[in-house]
Amino acid sequence: MKTAFFLGLCLFCISCKEVKKDVQQLEQPKAASTFIHYEMSEMALLMEQMYVDNMRIKKAILADEAIADSLPSYYMDLEKATLTDPTDRDLFFTTQLNLFLRAQRLVYEEPQNRKQHFNAMVESCIACHQVKCGGPIERIKKLLIP
Repeated sequence: MKTAFFLGLCLFCISCKEVKKDVQQLEQPKAASTFIHYEMSEMALLMEQMYVDNMRIKKAILADEAIADSLPSYYMDLEKATLTDPTDRDLFFTTQLNLFLRAQRLVYEEPQNRKQHFNAMVESCIACHQVKCGGPIERIKKLLIP
């Protein structure tokens, strides 16, 4: 009987130590998170806005509905917007930006060829993104009008 009592007491003491150890581990402060908050550049924000606008325009073209007849003024901000990678602003970027703006302007100003101008504008986006920041290419392709 004494042996059983002694064994029970030992098991009880051991199990209590393990519980204390677990409680101590729970109470320890956690290491600082390695999560890094990403802030979009001005250019990335403008491109998000353009994507939404162009998705709306695509739907209007498909439904044969009217759209505004002039390029929204925020498109002029593209020339000076801060890029995610500032080294991307080079001759290629400037050339592509001018081609894009010309194609986008035609979408608004020439309704008789709107679908062709729209697809040309989307293709100019894809051409630039094939060289600079290829990540959004698949998303941009969704704008194309079959």
